[in-house]
Formats: sequence, structure tokens, C-alpha cells
Amino acid sequence: MDLNTVLDVRDARRREPWRPGDAWLGGGTYLFSEPQPHVRRLFDLSRMGWESLTRQPDGALDIAATCTITELSRFGRTLSATAAPLIEQCCRAFLASFKIWNMATVGGNLCNGLPAGPMISLTAALDGTVLLQGQDGVTRRMPVTDFIRGAGVKDLRDGELLRSVRIPARALETRTAFRQASLYGLGRSGSLVIGALDPQDGSLAVTVSAATTRPFRFWFALPPTAEGLRAAIDDAVRPEEWFDDIHGLPEWRRHMALRQAEEIRRELTLEEASR
Repeated sequence: MDLNTVLDVRDARRREPWRPGDAWLGGGTYLFSEPQPHVRRLFDLSRMGWESLTRQPDGALDIAATCTITELSRFGRTLSATAAPLIEQCCRAFLASFKIWNMATVGGNLCNGLPAGPMISLTAALDGTVLLQGQDGVTRRMPVTDFIRGAGVKDLRDGELLRSVRIPARALETRTAFRQASLYGLGRSGSLVIGALDPQDGSLAVTVSAATTRPFRFWFALPPTAEGLRAAIDDAVRPEEWFDDIHGLPEWRRHMALRQAEEIRRELTLEEASR
């Protein structure tokens, strides 16, 4: 897409006053996919020099906003952690070509805030937090589940930048289960549900995304019954929060999410019982 309203592309390393019509440029796979008539100036983040993936002293994983899907996929295949397979599963949920994988960024997927964003699903399921940086250099951190407020709606202030996402070390050692549904063989996710069982205390987290306008993470101190899990989801997700577009009706999305959540509950609790 030729963004013919863009008048200038600036190096993001140069601190310049933010003004109406400015936008951050990461990989550009979404930005250049459709008209952006409101954008006048782009700030290119590709030269920021952020390390894509960093392990903290406590074992937590920091994923830079500019980390590409290709880089994350390669890292996930070499990561020695129980939850490592989930990284590749969510990367594959893009159903995108290698050209997109090589350019699309984790931060871009989060900042688009689309219900089917698999990096939103991954980081929300693993109890991730985003680090946001304002124009004045002040930072703030919040859970991914709070950062995404609705379909395409994020908690980003004017000129604020998503710097990185942190996955706690404990979340990386959870046993996970993954379910994805689409109306088409190569279609966008209509429902994506992830379960994470903590081996330390036996708690279970079930995260529902793609079917809903924003990610919902349900945490249970002990694995719930089928009825308890279903009730928790239905009590939390309002009727209007089941997403509605050409990739699936709300009723179908709810049906699939509830079915997938129960499959995950059984998979993880039966595995635990057999140990």
C-alpha cells in the first residue's frame, strides 16, 4: 500500500516533539496493508538497537517490541522451558507467509489490538506485562489483559510507545494446552484458547481470545469443574464482548470457546492426575 499522505519518515532515535498525524513504524506489515489517511509522519523503530529477546536474572523473558515473529519462533524452538512449545503454536497461528514472519513484530501485533492477534494470546496466557514509554521518558507497566481493552482499543496515550513485553519465569514453566478454531482452513482465528497449569501450586489459568473483543484470563487456585469453568466464562464475558465479524458469529465463537476451554481443562487435569 502506498501511503501517499505520509510526508516524512524519521529515525525514532532522534527525540522529536510528537504531533497529530505521527505514527510508530515497526515491521509495517499492518501499517502498509491498508490506507492510513490520518498518518502524516512515521517514526522508524528499526534502528533502535533493542535486543530482541533477553532473559532476566530471575529467569523472566523480555521480548522487545521490535522482535520479529521469525526471531521469536527460532528462540522458542531452542528455549529450555516447559511452556516453550506454546511460542511456536502461537507463531503458527498467524497463518502468514515467511515474508510477513520476517517483518511483523510482536509489538505491532499487540498494538494493533485485533482479537485474533496471536501475540496477544501468547503473552496474555503467560501472564505477560507490557512496558510503555511516554514522550517524556516516563515508563509504566501493566498486564497484557489490561492493555488490550477491546477490538483495536489499547491503553496507549498520545505518543506513547510499547517498549517490550515481559513473561515471568514461573509462567515459562507451566504446562500448557492450545486450541484454535477457524471457519476456514487458512482463515483468521475465530477462537483461540490456552490453558496453563502451574506445577508449583496446581493452579490453572485459562485464557480466551480471538472469540472475544479482548483477551480474558481466568485463574483458578485449583482446577475447576466443567460447570465452574463454564460459569466463570459466561459470567465474565458480556454478550457484546463475543466478537462479531465475517470470520465468525458471536454464537459460534462462544460455543467454540466454551468447548475448547473444557477440552483444555480435561487435558491438563487428566495429565496431572496421571502423574
